[in-house]
Amino acid sequence: MAKKNKDDYSIADALRVPSGPVRVEDFDPDSAPDYPGEGKADAPAQMADLAPELSDLQERLYAAGRDNPRSRRLLLLLQGLDTSGKGGVIRHAVGMVDPQGIDLTAFKVPTAEERSHHYLWRIRRALPGPGMIGIFDRSHYEDVLVVRVDELAPLDEIPKRFDEINRFEAELADQGVTLIKCFLNVSRDEQKDRLLERLENPEKHWKYNPGDVDVRKKWSAYMDAYSDVLTHCNTEHAPWFVIPADKKWYRNWAVARLMVEHLRAMDLQWPEADFDVDTEIARVQTS
Repeated sequence: MAKKNKDDYSIADALRVPSGPVRVEDFDPDSAPDYPGEGKADAPAQMADLAPELSDLQERLYAAGRDNPRSRRLLLLLQGLDTSGKGGVIRHAVGMVDPQGIDLTAFKVPTAEERSHHYLWRIRRALPGPGMIGIFDRSHYEDVLVVRVDELAPLDEIPKRFDEINRFEAELADQGVTLIKCFLNVSRDEQKDRLLERLENPEKHWKYNPGDVDVRKKWSAYMDAYSDVLTHCNTEHAPWFVIPADKKWYRNWAVARLMVEHLRAMDLQWPEADFDVDTEIARVQTS
């Protein structure tokens, strides 16, 4: 791999889903587009290189939101099949920033209360506040993925939901929310290896769910569903990024780099003091 200067390229350009019809099969889950290092061996150094800037940008975002209800927000949305690494991204990429500036929501099977409302109801309730970075472990896209594959709604309802989701995300963008939508693309063979690893290691039995095999048997149906999501909900204000997820070290680095690039684009400035600094210096010195 040829080395790249950390500022002379955009990982967003490399990973963004092109407009028009696409298939999941168009994307290589074992690739490492625009990685600036040599590979797995130097991945810890590459992550460490991102950490100071990511931390600084997150602190600027958080500071700006303390007293400004109209402050910018970032929403990192993680979608992917079991073992694709949503938890790993949260630990290794998101874990590099101050946790007090993070709103994390893991969307499970809807509760009875949630089912009594429109499917976007629980999503709206979990949106990050001003100055916060929101993390969605799964999201509203479950309602056009699982719902479609398991036939929980009429098939002709899915295109209507695509349009509804696009309007919803445009509304978020208008409100100052920057969306980073990541599909963690793990291959079928790699998923099998990771499931077996969980079974072979007693310390990982807690991570294994027998239902994962039932979902795995629907692989083709899920790939079709994801392909339609990437095609129909890939807009200018909320594009999709496909993250190759077979290489855990690349997956984590790529999402961290995406966060840095999107926060940079906000041109975040430190809030100006709403008091006279010189006066306060004098007060502190004489206190």
